[in-house]
Amino acid sequence: MRSSAEGVAIMVGSISLGGRGRLQRGRPQGWAQDGAEATPGPAAAADDLQDAPAGHRPDIWPAATGAARMYRVSPFVRRFAWALLGGIGLATAWVNLSPATYYDAVEYRLVDFAKPSWIAGESFVVTPMTVASDLLMAFFLFFVGKELWEALILERGALAGRRAMLPAGAALGAIAGSVALWWLHSALFATSEWVPAGTGWPLPIGSDIVIGYVVGRAVFGAGHPALHLLLLLSIASNVIGITLLGLVYPYAGLQLLWLGLPLAAALAVWLLHGRHVGTGSSELSRRRGLALWPYFLAGALSWFGVVAAGLPGALGFLPIIPAIPHADRAFGLFAEAEEFLTDPLNRIAHLMVKPLSIALFLFGLTRGGVDLAAFGPTTGSVLAAMWIGKPLGLVLGGLVAAQLFRVPMPAGIRIRDLVLVALISGIGFTAPVLALDSALPGGAMAEAARLGLALSLLAAPVAIGLARFMRR
Repeated sequence: MRSSAEGVAIMVGSISLGGRGRLQRGRPQGWAQDGAEATPGPAAAADDLQDAPAGHRPDIWPAATGAARMYRVSPFVRRFAWALLGGIGLATAWVNLSPATYYDAVEYRLVDFAKPSWIAGESFVVTPMTVASDLLMAFFLFFVGKELWEALILERGALAGRRAMLPAGAALGAIAGSVALWWLHSALFATSEWVPAGTGWPLPIGSDIVIGYVVGRAVFGAGHPALHLLLLLSIASNVIGITLLGLVYPYAGLQLLWLGLPLAAALAVWLLHGRHVGTGSSELSRRRGLALWPYFLAGALSWFGVVAAGLPGALGFLPIIPAIPHADRAFGLFAEAEEFLTDPLNRIAHLMVKPLSIALFLFGLTRGGVDLAAFGPTTGSVLAAMWIGKPLGLVLGGLVAAQLFRVPMPAGIRIRDLVLVALISGIGFTAPVLALDSALPGGAMAEAARLGLALSLLAAPVAIGLARFMRR
């Protein structure tokens, strides 16, 4: 019996560069062809599956042929979670023991000068907090945005075709539910006399990807397919939430003409390099397209354009993702199998893995200091949106989408699993914390919201306890 790593290497070793800037694969015998298993196992070839009787075909959701078991998720996701939690814990201890020194450290002005009028904003201020939020988190969002992009466009991607219906319904329901409860609670319990009801409504949209995965693994076990759905919904909600935040509460007056720079950078790098990766191009052109430096340069230009437009810097690298050559099929979100791929998009992601642990620790350290005495009405708004609105909306949205579009539940997932996924989605820190400075007035209101986001982590023991009760 081959080991898992050997099996993955054999499967990925069959992949070769193909046309249109993608990778193409051969067909190793005896391997699952549906992109869900990263370990060897008996499976029919793809063509045989198409010819099989309907009752024996794999479900439209990525699940192992013949068994509803999830692929292997790379262990770095757990390392990300512990790095983030370590930063949050250290920051919380620091801010409660010596708040003055904490804020002096994270808000220390490294650079401060006036901006020219043709760039959004009045001044350019660089602090440890802004470096972590606008630059380091841009790398993290690129990393997770790459997974969402592959799920949308690749063969057997989790959001390809009809597979997108149920997750999309669940995600939209979660967004609607969290926003509705935020508005309702803030209207019933005034958060501030001079702040209109509903202010900051994009804040509870995002979920925590890496912490949510660790909690989901404790709830479902390492191989449960519900983890795939949880990761998918968390990534989608984060990207949507931060994008809405930038549009509704920009850091400065929007100058959207600057968004032409990211689009131009993406188009140029694809025309000059990305499109030449594949069959039909000369060897020199292919080698040029496989080099990573053009994509790094395009990413820098894209980030500058997004920031100059007045949008969050965390979104800066996302426009470049479609221009980078990628594999021709999905192995799953954060799949261990992707560590063996050599296309430019996956190579860039591989280079980010170790630095991202440091980036998430620094983000937690600079943005995660929770004042334990900051409880206020906004804390309740956060918890109402995260613990009530989002779970209810997610479950209802998923069930409505399943009925409306006549798609089945993902293989191996029952209604009770969807409920547990919804509860875990009520944990939010990373993306919502990015919204604090621009979506809410500073001071007590922002700190009360930060406390609410920290308290949302208590959904973890609730989900674990409920899962144990359901198994009885």
